[in-house]
Amino acid sequence: MTLSGLLERHGGWMESGPEEGPVISSRVRLARNLRDTTFSGWASSDVRNRVWNEVVLAFDKIEHSETFLRWRMDELDELDRDLLFERHLISAELAERQEGTGVFVSEDETRAVMVNEEDHIRLQSLQPGLSLQKALDSADALDDALEQSLSYAFSSKLGYLTACPSNIGTGMRASVMLHLPGLILTEEIKPVINAVSKIGLTVRGLWGEGSEAAGHMFQISNQITLGKTETEIIGHLDQIVLEVIEHEKNARLRLMDSQELKVHDHIGRAYGVLANAVLMNSGEALDLLSAIRLGIDLGLMPDMKRHDIDQLFVRIHPAHLQKEAGEVLSSQERDVKRAQLIRGFLDGK
Repeated sequence: MTLSGLLERHGGWMESGPEEGPVISSRVRLARNLRDTTFSGWASSDVRNRVWNEVVLAFDKIEHSETFLRWRMDELDELDRDLLFERHLISAELAERQEGTGVFVSEDETRAVMVNEEDHIRLQSLQPGLSLQKALDSADALDDALEQSLSYAFSSKLGYLTACPSNIGTGMRASVMLHLPGLILTEEIKPVINAVSKIGLTVRGLWGEGSEAAGHMFQISNQITLGKTETEIIGHLDQIVLEVIEHEKNARLRLMDSQELKVHDHIGRAYGVLANAVLMNSGEALDLLSAIRLGIDLGLMPDMKRHDIDQLFVRIHPAHLQKEAGEVLSSQERDVKRAQLIRGFLDGK
């Protein structure tokens, strides 16, 4: 499959999950490095290319049971790299790197392995809904398969050795993507974020570290891996996420009890703008679609489905719009295409 082929489908992690409503997806990421090999950030291009070739050979040995798509960053143009980033398959850091870097992606997009980002290997499993254990099991299975051919840098005292000290230990970062418009509208989001931060977790925006909560989307993840088992990390995160979900659901109930007209107006105005706008930037589109998603969850928009809105959250981003158009577009042209895409979707409902 080519990169353009990704546009004809949506990733398996975007399917409706076992926990509906506020939860979008769950992710488990494992950081691994090769033994006796310079970390990627300090490695020469020859070393990075050697690492890439070793990972290629490792995948060749396991691909009899599963097919992985593979792309080297130095063989992709900027638009293609941005497309992979918008689908949460690579990081912004990998998109900016070139020689000796790349990514392997399972056909259903639930698993991806970045090569020579901050670490030699960044393996991630993305699953729909609140499915941290399933994400961990999937990541572990691929990690074990790769380790049959690769020698990881490991210390009996410290665990897996990583470029960033905060990842030493299990090398695992687990996160859950949540849609929290209720806490935003009730102005309760800051106390919740502060409480989560005080118990060893971190809250980030839609695109991870340093990003804003576009579309009222937040990622909650663990901060520390050293001294904790994978099961302990998953269990703690699971518990806290369930509490945040409960706060969000209660916030929505309070809104409908005390400010029902305001909620209807908020959702109706969002629909009106989306259905009629001629120009629409990505930030505005995400926030307005967030209101529509809230309306679906509250049962106010019975003709719409949540997963359709989740797919729009991805399709309205710049690289996706330009790949669908088959040409590079100016900022205003993208705003026009974005508005057309959304209007077309709503006209079909």
